[in-house]
Amino acid sequence: MIISDVIREQMERGSWIRRMFEEGLKLKAERGAANVFDFTLGNPNEDPPPEVLATLRRLAAENRPGLHGYMPNAGFPAVRETVAARLRRDSGLAFTKEHVLMTVGSAGAINTVLKAMLDPGDEVIVPMPCFSEYPFYVTNHAGRMVPVETTEDFALDISAIEAAITPRTRAIILNSPHNPTGVIYSEATLQDLEALLQRCDHIVAVISDEPYKSYVYDGARNPQTPAILSNCIVANSWSKSWAIAGERIGYLAISPRLPGADVLLHACTFTNRILGFINAPAIWQWVVAESPEAEPDLAIYQDKRDLLCDGLAGAGYQVRKPQGAFYVFQRTPIPDDIAFVRILQQEGILTVPGAGFGRTGYMRLSLTVPRETIERSLPGFARALQGGSL
Repeated sequence: MIISDVIREQMERGSWIRRMFEEGLKLKAERGAANVFDFTLGNPNEDPPPEVLATLRRLAAENRPGLHGYMPNAGFPAVRETVAARLRRDSGLAFTKEHVLMTVGSAGAINTVLKAMLDPGDEVIVPMPCFSEYPFYVTNHAGRMVPVETTEDFALDISAIEAAITPRTRAIILNSPHNPTGVIYSEATLQDLEALLQRCDHIVAVISDEPYKSYVYDGARNPQTPAILSNCIVANSWSKSWAIAGERIGYLAISPRLPGADVLLHACTFTNRILGFINAPAIWQWVVAESPEAEPDLAIYQDKRDLLCDGLAGAGYQVRKPQGAFYVFQRTPIPDDIAFVRILQQEGILTVPGAGFGRTGYMRLSLTVPRETIERSLPGFARALQGGSL
């Protein structure tokens, strides 16, 4: 066999997100795109912020010397200092450019740091449900993912995390605002986690995956994770906040309070190179440096969240509105979420079963669709509920 047994097995249980997206392409070819309502991918349909596009156009037109060339593998020093300055402002910690590595998105950041940290068999705790790619990221580097269930409302269960920690535990991956649930981990919960980690007899790092940091609704507060967790490593990306998911620009920031932060940054600079990322895209690094405060229009997403959640509740679904991110993690009316997703598919509605995130009985719907898509899909959701409850 030309492919490895490991990859063959992973492909067989691979991402439900991509699987449903590909089924959607077939459905659109059969029924016409106007008759298919695709809620599968977190691929923002809004335009990037105007100042981001203006900066990109200006930089491309200037074409200054070295704009598209190699730079230090950690990224341009001036760009890293811009990122560090914002981290200093937001967290109150003494971040410098020596704590920052520019990466190929948040996914690149997480793989880079896991490669640097894990020996074969080392363990990474992941609260469930979780982003469907995390298990693959951990096994990419010969680690073992340890799933830990969250509470009924998807909050961290600190006691369960404590019970899961062993001498082989190297890291915990947190994601807040959370994909797929939209939950924001509270400051009190993070403080409890900090107290637990300080009791541990070895260093357990927290990889805080924060691509949805800008998406917070109803005046909710998103705690500054590195300000609370001493062993914090931030993975972030502009893919979601700037609606540039295909451009792959992000960063890894290692807290100055993490013991051995300087050694880990050097190791990550090396692993960033040998994993084949080499460096983050040059022109997008400079866009980051010159448009650091650009943010998405939250009103657009909150409006779509309310439209979808209120419409589903009106149809009879049990709805919990997300606090952040741009997904609705909706309980299905029957325990078999995959079966209900198939019922919705008959209505031309594409969603991702909760099984793909490690929590059955739910489905994920992305808000990265036109408002009209939500409006036109609601009758189909109502019909599916009636049929799916029989």
